Parts: sequence; C-alpha cells; structure tokens
Amino acid sequence: MNAQLKNKCVLFFGINSSIVAMVVMVIFLGLGEKMAERFLPLYILALGGSTFVVGFLNAMDNLLSALYSFPGGFISDRFGYKKALMIFTVIAMAGYGIVILIPSWQAVLVGALFFIAWTAISLPAVMSMVSKVMPSEKRTMGVTIHSFVRRIPMALGPVLGGVLIGIYGRVDGVRVAFSVALILGAVSIFFVHYYMEDDNSRISEPLHINKAIKNINAPLRNLLVSDILIRFAEQIPYAFVVVWVVENQGLSELQFGILTTVEMATAMLVYVPVAYLADKYTKKPFVAMTFVFFTVFPLVLYFSKSFTMLVIAFIIRGLKEFGEPTRKALIMDLAPENAKASTFGTYYLIRDVIVSAAALSSAYLWNISPKANFMTAFACGIAGTLLFIMFGKDLKSGKSAA
Repeated sequence: MNAQLKNKCVLFFGINSSIVAMVVMVIFLGLGEKMAERFLPLYILALGGSTFVVGFLNAMDNLLSALYSFPGGFISDRFGYKKALMIFTVIAMAGYGIVILIPSWQAVLVGALFFIAWTAISLPAVMSMVSKVMPSEKRTMGVTIHSFVRRIPMALGPVLGGVLIGIYGRVDGVRVAFSVALILGAVSIFFVHYYMEDDNSRISEPLHINKAIKNINAPLRNLLVSDILIRFAEQIPYAFVVVWVVENQGLSELQFGILTTVEMATAMLVYVPVAYLADKYTKKPFVAMTFVFFTVFPLVLYFSKSFTMLVIAFIIRGLKEFGEPTRKALIMDLAPENAKASTFGTYYLIRDVIVSAAALSSAYLWNISPKANFMTAFACGIAGTLLFIMFGKDLKSGKSAA
C-alpha cells in the first residue's frame, strides 16, 4: 500500500532525480541566503549607510536581475542547465565571501554584484530543466515544485536570521548568516553534480539579443506589459517593508521573521492545488488573481498598525504567489522549443530593466512619506491588473478573456 501511494505521488508531482537535485539546491542555497538577505536594509543602516543606499540596493537587485537573466538563459541553452547552475552557485558564493570578510555597506554593494541576482541568473536554467525533464502536462506542477521549495528557506531563513541578529547584533549576525550560506552553497553544488541529469540538447549559435527579442511573441508581450506594472507595485515598497515593520511599527527582527514565515506558509498552501487546476484547465484566471493580491498588499500594509493586522497583510502577501508558477509555466509554453531558456531570460531582461527604475524611485517616495510609497505602488497594481484582464491571452483558448 505504501509503495502504491509512493508511486502515485511520484506520478502526480512528476518527480525524478533532476527535480530532487534542484529541490536540494534551492533549499540549501536559499536557506543560507535568506537568513541574511531580508535584513540587508537594516545591516546597511547599522553600518552607516543611508536610506538612499537601501533604495539603490533594491534598484541594483532589479537591474542585475534583468541584466543577468539574459546571459543566464543563453549560458543554460549553450552549456546545459546542469553546468550553468553549478557556475552560478560559485559566483554567488564569491559574493557571500566579500560580505563576510569586509564589514561595510560598500562591501554589500560589491558583494551584491555576485549574490543578489542568483535567482535571476539561475531561473532560466531551472525553467529549462523543468521543461525538458517534465512532460508538457506536468510543466506547471514542475514549476510549482520549484516555487514551493523556494518558500521553505524564505520561511525559515528570516526566523533563523532574526535569532542570529538577536544573539550577535545586526552586523555580526548578518555576517554569520552569510557564512552559513557559503557552506550550504558548497553542499548544493555537490548534489547538482552527482544527481542532476546532463542536458544534451544544447545550441551552438552565438549570442543574439535581437533574435531573442523576436521570440517574445504577441501573447508574451501582452503578459509582459501587465507584469511590468505589477512589479512596480511590488518593488516600490519592497526594500522598505522591513523598515516599516521594525522601525515604524516597533516590532522586533524576530517578529518580522515570523511575519515572513506566515507569508511563505500561505504561499505554500496554495501552490499545489493551483498548479493542478492550471494544468487541467486554463492559466489566465490564476495569473489574474495573483496580480490582484500584488495590488492589494501595499494598501493593506499601510493601514496595518498592529501585529494582528500585519499578519493579515502578510497572508495577502503570501497569496500573491497564487499564480506565479502558472505565469512562469505560461512563459515557457509560449517560448520556442529550441530557445526556452534564452526567451525566458529575455523576458526577464526587458521586464526587470524597466522595473529597476521604479525600485530606484522607492527611496525618493519613502522620504516624501510611507503613504506616498505605498499608494503609488497600489496605483501601479491597479493599472497592471486591469490591462491583463482586458488584453491578456489565455494559452489554451488563444483568446482574450472576457
């Protein structure tokens, strides 16, 4: 009976050795990273950096995510997703080392060049792997597994980071967290090397950005425009959420970690049922609901003046992941078969270059007032959601949704 149940689970989730290796890599590397990354704004301020440095770091995160996503996709298509993931992890580890060795806010900006965009540079490789090792009817489930396990370190990391900061202080606590990240990064490379299957279908063409942009077809462009506005809604307040909770509302770092755990637990609860329904039916309604939650979060956060209200706000923030795996699966479905990773990377390149400008404006809006920051984000979310509802395409029907 147990063997039958195990086989049913394997068939339902589409699990194989490559997926297992990806899961280990995401959990190990993500756990170390999230123990420190969520507290970088506080770390920068503790080392004498200004709120403009915090805003610049957030803008740099978006810009690097954009600039790294295209070569990340090309490297994956050219050398295979397995080798690409190992290279990207080594690069991130170099960034951790810089922050560990040099306790200054300037070192954070230098180290961030290596580690802060790990997810962006590796995501096209992960998506390429999922599209190649999973059957087409299980692609959303494969992307969901990735998104689900990403939330495990996102949920646990900030709590552990909050504990370390409580023990060692904001500066040494963050450096200890990055030391753990360095060790776990090395372990993740071991698992990828020995357990992930090699990718034999590689391209030998040179890097052509113009050709990659042409792969962004009309349905992808419709999704892209809406996605950009929704990311404005996310990134304008993103770096200042921890500042709002800890500095403005008087909560502790550990309480912020608990709120983040609530967010991630909420996201994880909805991932699997949504993936099953999206693979079985259509994807657009789930993506639209995701955009709604992105839009509502900054509005609710602004009016959250107690821990209970903040819990509600972070539940909403968790629900914004409702259809994120579905959106990524939709991108991979629409991308050309022989250039999925590079098309995915190009999509993110265009999106995040534009969004980085919104992130750069976040400090300016915050210094006007938190209300100006949060309400601007809310307005961008409304625009992006309405555009997607009116003009977004449904993959299976190929028609605009009513």
